[in-house]
Amino acid sequence: MSKILIIAEHLNGQLNQSTAKCVSCASKIAGASIDIVVLAADPAPIAAQAAAIAGVSRVRTIANAANANAIAAIYAPQVVAIASDYTHVFGASTTVGKDLMPRIAALLGVSQLSDIMAADDAHTFKRPIYAGNAIVTVKAPAGQIVVATVRAASFAAAGGGGNATIEAAAVAVALPTHTRYVNLQQGGGDRPDLQTARIVVSGGRALGSADAFKLIYDFADKLKAGVGASRAAVDSGYAPNDMQVGQTGKIIAPELYVAVGISGAIQHLTGIKDAGTIVAINKDAEAPIFEVADIGLVADLFKAVPEIMAAL
Repeated sequence: MSKILIIAEHLNGQLNQSTAKCVSCASKIAGASIDIVVLAADPAPIAAQAAAIAGVSRVRTIANAANANAIAAIYAPQVVAIASDYTHVFGASTTVGKDLMPRIAALLGVSQLSDIMAADDAHTFKRPIYAGNAIVTVKAPAGQIVVATVRAASFAAAGGGGNATIEAAAVAVALPTHTRYVNLQQGGGDRPDLQTARIVVSGGRALGSADAFKLIYDFADKLKAGVGASRAAVDSGYAPNDMQVGQTGKIIAPELYVAVGISGAIQHLTGIKDAGTIVAINKDAEAPIFEVADIGLVADLFKAVPEIMAAL
């Protein structure tokens, strides 16, 4: 039987939805037993949220003052200390997961699978390649632990109603001192997290300046949406790097994605292909974004967006 350990991702006492999406992925493996590990200074409130996820058998907590912030170099040896109990270790393919999971794999002496989007069985997975234009089936070696990041955009979050047991894990390992926490900078402010937001509004190079990009923030606030940007907008300095959506940015799957002034390069489309409904606003009727948009508006964004906001 497969025993799967999922690493909880959390911030400010709240469990990130990507953890429940990892549970959905793990549940595709027949007969799997699923545990979640919570590393924090005070893991109790996060553990309670994790225990409520349907399909989770047990939540293990590792309480340590060093775990107050998500530092991959600190987390990794603690996860490895309990990993021998499991056949799989999963983490979300987020900023945190992409930093943490390779370290765990290296300490365990195995290769890491990246961005798995389907689990055919305990050792056979599918993942995107060539900017999502092809899907490859990969098989992990039998007899060794499988360490993988889960493409959260490919899975719906597991439901609630669970009642998993919560227990403390005894971990005694020497923690590295070469990495220290300085601060956390977030571009989204009080807006929903870009990777878990139900609605996302993104702006492109057509905005023309960082000052004009404020229109996107105002539009997103009207919709209670997360804010994204194309690579062109980020490279032009209109928006911070952590808001970039696309192949070299964040892969997202909101229910509604609104692309404002974005032409729709293939690298950008890779990041939104799993969105429920795509709306595009662009004055260029030949823009590639209209080929994938469910709703397209050929218009000057500086006129259309204020009119839409007024209607809202």
